[in-house]
Amino acid sequence: MSGWTTAALALVGSYLAGSIPSAYLAGRWLRGIDLRTAGSGNLGATNVYRELGVAPALTVLVVDGLKGAVPALVGPRLMGATGDAATWWALGCGASAIVGHARPVFLLWKGGGKGIATAAGVFLVVLPAATAVAVAVFLAIVLTTRYVSLGSLAGAAVVPVAEWFRAGATPGFYAGIAVAAFVTYTHRTNLQRLRSGTERRLGRAGRTGA
Repeated sequence: MSGWTTAALALVGSYLAGSIPSAYLAGRWLRGIDLRTAGSGNLGATNVYRELGVAPALTVLVVDGLKGAVPALVGPRLMGATGDAATWWALGCGASAIVGHARPVFLLWKGGGKGIATAAGVFLVVLPAATAVAVAVFLAIVLTTRYVSLGSLAGAAVVPVAEWFRAGATPGFYAGIAVAAFVTYTHRTNLQRLRSGTERRLGRAGRTGA
């Protein structure tokens, strides 16, 4: 198998892994509903929590994280890459998974998630220290404000900053900037609601919060 064929298989396989619509499947299997038309309409763990409860939300969160982590781990090994090349392949395959999560082929490219959990899975593999800082920031903001979207945006923004302080302009630093921009784009409606004061806070399962 040629290098180009292996590379294509790695990237396409990563995209397909990211396209697995875990939140959609949870809604269908557990309550027979399409989460794209329930709650916030987003296929992410937060909407699963609001509509289905804690255990399904945690399951979806883990699966969505694995959708990013597994391609980031497997991709460089398929390519036989080492050093910086392995990092770039991990990030490339991770990026394909994130795009798959946001635009899943299995749902005809409609109604995917916003990429936070899948991106966290990628960065947990490639940038574990920066990801730990980002998770801490995310949790601090969500616990104090109950705005998951605000915590997600802040956590994504922290990744490249933390990586810069750790090691400077590494491949992960540039990837962190790109992912932070992507996450900001997928959260653009949340940003509008945050500015207008209409963004929903995280409440108990089964309710949208104040």
